[in-house]
Amino acid sequence: MTVTTPKTGSGPVEKPVDLVTFTVDGIEMSVPKGTLVIRAAEQAGIQIPRFCDHPLLAPAGACRQCLVEVATPDREGNVRPMPKPQASCTLEATPGMVVKTQLTSPVADKAQQGVMELLLMNHPLDCPVCDKGGECPLQNQAMTNGRADTRFIDVKRTFPKPIALSTQILLDRERCVLCQRCTRFSEEIAGDAFIALQDRGAGQQIGRFDQSVLGFAEPADEPATPGPVDRPVGEAYPDTSGQPFASYFSGNTVQICPVGALTGAGYRFRSRPFDLVSTPAVGEHDACGSAIRIDHRRGVVLRRLSGDDPLVNEEWITDKDRFAFTWQTAPDRVTTPLVRDVAEDGTKGELRPASWAEALGVAAAGLAAATADGGVGVLPGGRLTVEDAFAWSRFARAVLGTNDVDQRVRVHSLEEEAFLGHAVAGSGVGVTFSDLESAPAVLLVGLEAEEEAGVTFLRLRKGVAKGRVRVFAVAPYASRGLERLSGTLLPAAPGTEAEWLDGLRTRLTGGLLPADAAPAVLDEGIDALAQAGSVILVGERLATSPGAYAAALALAQATGARLAWIPRRAGERGGVEAGLLPGLLPGGRPVVDPAARAEVAAAWGSVPEAPGRDTGEILDALSVGQLGAALVGGVELADLPDPAHARRALSGAGFVVSLEVRLSEAAQLADVVLPVAPPQERAGSYWNWEGRVRAFGQAIESTALPDHRVLHALAAELGADLSAATPQQAHLAIAALGRWAGNRVPAPDGAPAGPPVVGPGLAVLAGWRLLLDDARGQDGERFLAGTAKRALARMSAATAASFDAYDGDAVTVSTDRGSVTVPVAVTDMVDGVVWLPLKSAGCRVHDTLGAAPGDLVRVVPAVPGGPAGQDGEAAAGRSDA
Repeated sequence: MTVTTPKTGSGPVEKPVDLVTFTVDGIEMSVPKGTLVIRAAEQAGIQIPRFCDHPLLAPAGACRQCLVEVATPDREGNVRPMPKPQASCTLEATPGMVVKTQLTSPVADKAQQGVMELLLMNHPLDCPVCDKGGECPLQNQAMTNGRADTRFIDVKRTFPKPIALSTQILLDRERCVLCQRCTRFSEEIAGDAFIALQDRGAGQQIGRFDQSVLGFAEPADEPATPGPVDRPVGEAYPDTSGQPFASYFSGNTVQICPVGALTGAGYRFRSRPFDLVSTPAVGEHDACGSAIRIDHRRGVVLRRLSGDDPLVNEEWITDKDRFAFTWQTAPDRVTTPLVRDVAEDGTKGELRPASWAEALGVAAAGLAAATADGGVGVLPGGRLTVEDAFAWSRFARAVLGTNDVDQRVRVHSLEEEAFLGHAVAGSGVGVTFSDLESAPAVLLVGLEAEEEAGVTFLRLRKGVAKGRVRVFAVAPYASRGLERLSGTLLPAAPGTEAEWLDGLRTRLTGGLLPADAAPAVLDEGIDALAQAGSVILVGERLATSPGAYAAALALAQATGARLAWIPRRAGERGGVEAGLLPGLLPGGRPVVDPAARAEVAAAWGSVPEAPGRDTGEILDALSVGQLGAALVGGVELADLPDPAHARRALSGAGFVVSLEVRLSEAAQLADVVLPVAPPQERAGSYWNWEGRVRAFGQAIESTALPDHRVLHALAAELGADLSAATPQQAHLAIAALGRWAGNRVPAPDGAPAGPPVVGPGLAVLAGWRLLLDDARGQDGERFLAGTAKRALARMSAATAASFDAYDGDAVTVSTDRGSVTVPVAVTDMVDGVVWLPLKSAGCRVHDTLGAAPGDLVRVVPAVPGGPAGQDGEAAAGRSDA
């Protein structure tokens, strides 16, 4: 028999499937060979109780709650019962097998009741105070598959509780039923040394790894197993490399724990499940578009859980998506419009609360005056939903009459803009998460998957674990994430990525290679990439490497590999599709194409002809008065490569309007601040990096307005109709433009520039943002902050020795702007390079050094007794980072 299996990017593929026929509770059914009995029973609508079984984890047979009576044919074909009940979660269906569950077999029912009695023997009867009470499989199955009374009369076993596995995850050992879901998740899915099964026999329990074995160091003045109040919040148990005893995915163990053994420190004892209202949503912290569930009570969000979406994040999310939501209700939340008074002599006063009518009137008057006097620069940032992004794009073009619009509040380049217009915008759904699992090879360039796209990392690791995927990375060193992907490093200093990509392409065509190239690694990489279905994933950090985007396109064309771009922010792909770039209109339409402008003008009314300025050029123009005003939204100035210049530009601008959820640096420099709704208080959609639109509903009732409604009202003040008065209207306005069938933006033709020449006392700066760092999106989540990696300066042994620094020593990395002082971690990496986290506590590279990866920095040993971080701050940084 054959079944039709659809495959993304191609037609249906016929694959033969062997079926086996067996019987469960008198129902004869055929299932694919290898199907577990517990799964087959589910297909027949029969629920077998279980604790250890999980569809995304390998079978374990640990809890024994799913015992069933089984009979199988012998060699003569006689169906004979097995001597004992069998665990249905580890037993595959075979031809002629006869299975009887607890519904039809007294033997299976008695076996399940016996297992339940053993599980409850030492389990505490604290359901009224247990966080799992009300949604606990143990509670439910004790009622449906357990005994009506207990025969256990002795004292129950107890343990000290809770144990802080990290600052975020707490363990109550007496509740644990040893299902091993948490340990299997950590080993199979995340690959983290997070939690382990300790001891054997009656003393077996779940706990932290043996620190003496793995090198985890505990302060001598603290108890061996402190509770949550015994250790200061904001710190985690570090190992010898500076990695805290934590995982970016640890919250998933809480969600899949079938009892209340694992709990989150932030939600513990705060609510009952039946008091919560649940709303499906989408994670706003990265470009993966992960499905989540928001649980709230009386208008307050108390927790977020992973949603179930097999196409995207399956049932897993990062801890940032799970726990970092308090930023949306931070004390600096802007809840009313603010207007800055101006004296008769032109002196600006303080921001003061104002009505919407007054604020919109002042903003409209200022923008109208600036439009006639040089124009307005539009910086919408990367946080926008698809509906908001299209409203911003239309407001800039049709209302303000400008193409000076750029969402990239980060390092950017003209080559990147050309790449996005040529290969990303209007391309629809391209490479998918499922493709990553089955690709023979995946090349990461300018992308650290675990730090910048957590769910992407998990899907890659799933493919690696199944032996399907080989991962290669062009990077300065093999990160812990790459090691857990069993990846191959193509060692590259910042700025040399294009040389590596060109080297791979040259190897494919048999051309000559540079003298310092590594033929063995190149041969290995090109052989893998040349296989059908291979994928090249590039990140936004390639904007700092001249020629890298062009080289990636050329390599993809030469090998036939598919290419995908993964930005760090949730709204950037949607912004590209909406045309939030100076030379791009919605759907990948080039601004310079008359036909493209005509299509957009037919829907919007008018479109300027000349391409606009990018973010850097807009700030330059504002600083010298060439632009009369700026319209900004969700812009974090510290994310720009030169935050000091951005502050000067906005403070010196003639007029600034800011659309903000919270009072940011940009808002504090604005003349009018218009509050907008955070994701949990509005409906909308994100366009994830695959090209998939991820819609979500409004979780919390609120009077706060989303960006598109604020811009619609502002456009009305200026005499224009933005067609975005409601979420439905804003969403339908997107489809009005249709698909672009004309010419694309030409491919970038940038040439490699090579790394800077490194002299004595200098090094090339490398770095990227960590998943958990000093971002405002984590403000207020103090427990999560404790699991962030501490700032380290990574360099090779030879490079460290050249600076007279050794592992664990403190070094000061500086430019003419400032300096940061952090410990050294000697790492096997490219010589002449120093790696720093770009925005971690005590190490804010852009803000302090005014530098970006690829720039030269000075490195010297730190002065004994000097500051541990920038500006004299301790390396631990803010407690709410």
